[in-house]
Amino acid sequence: MVILKTEREIEQMKKAGTIAANAVHLAGKAIEPGISTLELDTIIRNYIESKGAKPSSLGYGGFPNSACISVNNEVIHGIPSKSKKIKSGDIVSIDVAAFYEGFHGDTAFTFTCGEVSKNAKSLLDATYESLLEGIKKATCGNRIGDISSTIQTYVEARGYSVVRDFVGHGIGAQLHEDPSVPNYGVPSKGVRLLNGMTIAIEPMINEGTAEVEVLPDGWTAVTKDGKLSAHFEHTVAVTSAGPMILTLPDQV
Repeated sequence: MVILKTEREIEQMKKAGTIAANAVHLAGKAIEPGISTLELDTIIRNYIESKGAKPSSLGYGGFPNSACISVNNEVIHGIPSKSKKIKSGDIVSIDVAAFYEGFHGDTAFTFTCGEVSKNAKSLLDATYESLLEGIKKATCGNRIGDISSTIQTYVEARGYSVVRDFVGHGIGAQLHEDPSVPNYGVPSKGVRLLNGMTIAIEPMINEGTAEVEVLPDGWTAVTKDGKLSAHFEHTVAVTSAGPMILTLPDQV
């Protein structure tokens, strides 16, 4: 069941989303060769808790940390580790959700460490741009498929593939609500977008095959061919005035 939010509830979600966004970009600024993904996770947790919020992923389904941090060919759900050190040339996806005053905000951004390859930069650019294009379709009267197909068309035209095993989602008082928001689909199909809907749009785009596999840790999803993957995400409200991004940083 899709839960529509009031204007007041959307404003509350924006507070949670801003905290999550600030945490992501604070960690992104700390990325340098030699830093561990666990150190980045600590930065994120400390910031979120300093704002009176809680990291949504901590303990969610048994997940052990405050952020999902995925490096290079890791698609999503990378578990932060003291032993996993970032190297120059790496791309680092940081996915954070914060719970504040009854609502969640969920966002992700893929950062670079030092100089990265031209291929990596092109992948990141295409993935981020596909997110922005998808957000443009989050308007009253459109359907989920309009968002999904826009993202798919944008990245496939540039030679990349869309992960099918994981999708975006509704969000609000629960981290994951209806509807699902795939990054692939058919225009004019799926749930109709209504004023007050809040969704997390999150293209996960691979350099090579769309196929992924989950590592023995039960969480980390990696590309099956070992090629790079990028991930960007915003929580978005569908409003009568157009799409409203709820996960923009304001302090970093």
